[in-house]
Amino acid sequence: MEKHSIPGYAIGVNKNGERLYEKGFGFREMEKQQPVTMDTVFGIASITKSFTCVAIMHLQEAGLLNVNDAVTKYLSEFKTKDPEKTAKMTIRQFMSHTSSLPPLPSHLNHDRPVNNFTDYMEFIGDLNMELLGEPGETFSYSNHAYSLLGCVIERVSGQSYEAYIKEHILLPAGMHRTVIELADLEGDPDITVLYEAKKVRGEVVVYPLDGWQDHEPLEFASGYLKSTVRDMLRYAEIFRTGGCVGENRILSADSVRQMTTPCIEVEPGKSYGYGLFLTEDPDGSRVVEHSGSMDGIASLMRIIPEQGLTGIAMTNLSAVPSGAMLRSTMNAIRDIDLHATRYPSESIQLPQEALQEYAGTYRSKEGVTVEIGTYGGQLTLFTDSEYHPVRCIEEDLFITNIRDDEEIMQFLRDGSGAVIRLAYHSRQLMKQTGNDEQ
Repeated sequence: MEKHSIPGYAIGVNKNGERLYEKGFGFREMEKQQPVTMDTVFGIASITKSFTCVAIMHLQEAGLLNVNDAVTKYLSEFKTKDPEKTAKMTIRQFMSHTSSLPPLPSHLNHDRPVNNFTDYMEFIGDLNMELLGEPGETFSYSNHAYSLLGCVIERVSGQSYEAYIKEHILLPAGMHRTVIELADLEGDPDITVLYEAKKVRGEVVVYPLDGWQDHEPLEFASGYLKSTVRDMLRYAEIFRTGGCVGENRILSADSVRQMTTPCIEVEPGKSYGYGLFLTEDPDGSRVVEHSGSMDGIASLMRIIPEQGLTGIAMTNLSAVPSGAMLRSTMNAIRDIDLHATRYPSESIQLPQEALQEYAGTYRSKEGVTVEIGTYGGQLTLFTDSEYHPVRCIEEDLFITNIRDDEEIMQFLRDGSGAVIRLAYHSRQLMKQTGNDEQ
């Protein structure tokens, strides 16, 4: 926390549903020195996606939809520049980020009014984008797909996304401090302030943000829930027990099995199910997890079902290793080396001419730009105004360490063998050429 100037951090780990370790560090509000508690409300950002998938599975159990249905069955306005591929996109592919949608710009960055889901779909349909391939074949994380799943939930159920989540997940699970809009907790003092950090004359300065990003109902389903350690540990029981929180059944065991079955490999040793990443720990344990990142938010939910362990970690500063701290804690609990990872420690040395194939600028319409260069016989990654060393573990596959958290980078080639994309941070970024639009 000192190294990364983190104002406040909350962590909790349960064993078989019982408290094993929980602690709040630092402050939910630095200015007034208000401490973090286990009931402090933090943002969970993209962990919300797992709630969205729980809702979809609940609707499937009720016979109101099927995850293999075409998205256009419920969203007739949804279009892309490729009608044939659009017609093939299914709810399951939206849930598993395999629809072939590339990272897209937020509608907030444009002047055109987007007041409802019909406007939202027209905005997507008018984008000049190329799909990544055949639906179902390629993984690329898509916030837009999840926003549209929220629309599916609303149209099928006849309820708002917020109301459906509250009735069918939050209340039965006893999650009384979990909300989408903070107005539902009006007057509650135990809500964190969100912070950002910047460098001023070489020193890190942490400052409070003006407020929370909780005003975009069209995007609620992709990442807008707020919660606490204690509430999230109750929620994680769904994936430990096979659908139950205490005596209340939220989902059937079969629905949980479907959610935690790999749909597609994201990178070697890491897959995605429905709203959940699926990996193995260094000791071979099966892990179900999802992280969340947004302005002033860095979170991770982690479940090791066969060992009865559930964990949650939340901070009030973005781009910090909240997840690495939770993984280390859960390693310590199991007497595993704190810094053990599933990534190989051995590196491969590539000749300079091979490294040059990867060098270039990679960009997505979501606003992410990565520069890959070579320095001293190895690759370097430049992003967010910082350089990071990159080491090769096999052909086209590399690891970088960003703020004490390891991340895989995989370069993708076309049929002629030329490098055309970079799979990084769960997105596919396009290698830029002189003819690319900015």
